[in-house]
Amino acid sequence: MEPFKTLTGVAAPLPLINIDTDMIIPKEYLKTIKRTGLGKGLFAEMRFDQQGNENPDFVLNKPAYRKAEILVTGENFGCGSSREHAPWALLDFGIRCVISTSFADIFYNNCFQNGILPIRVSPEELEKLMDDAERGANATLTVDLEAQEIRGPDGGSIKFDLDPFRKHCLLNGLDSIGLTMQKGETISSYETKVGAERPWA
Repeated sequence: MEPFKTLTGVAAPLPLINIDTDMIIPKEYLKTIKRTGLGKGLFAEMRFDQQGNENPDFVLNKPAYRKAEILVTGENFGCGSSREHAPWALLDFGIRCVISTSFADIFYNNCFQNGILPIRVSPEELEKLMDDAERGANATLTVDLEAQEIRGPDGGSIKFDLDPFRKHCLLNGLDSIGLTMQKGETISSYETKVGAERPWA
């Protein structure tokens, strides 16, 4: 998993509440277990019409936001089913950070396992960040994980809280497998010991 340290990128405003995982990645894209290639289906029902043509009014289709790396969105983001394809689709599109006032628990946890930083802010802070994100080509934010700080284009900053263990994992690019592999020598030593003591096992 790619470490997350400091991200400076375009922030796209998506001021909708209760965006569920089916809106993030519709069910027809769930036939694969690969983590790549899902970016094309991200917000597909809003990005494209029934003929597959781009909806020019959708934020990620606008020239200023096509390469957005940060998403500023309404409360309860990622609700609905627990599909891990949702963070996969965001990451494959290029989104590394989602900022909201609240997230669905399973989606929130899945983000950390996939190298995405979900940040909770207050409604007042979200309003400020949404205003920053609506600046089009000038909608650039810097997210500093080490300092736990979001810096806006006008020089203002917002602090955010994060569990220290989750922060450690993101800074070092550690998902559950990565954490386990850090104990590789201990695991190998245990297996050798058990193999000698119980060769029939």
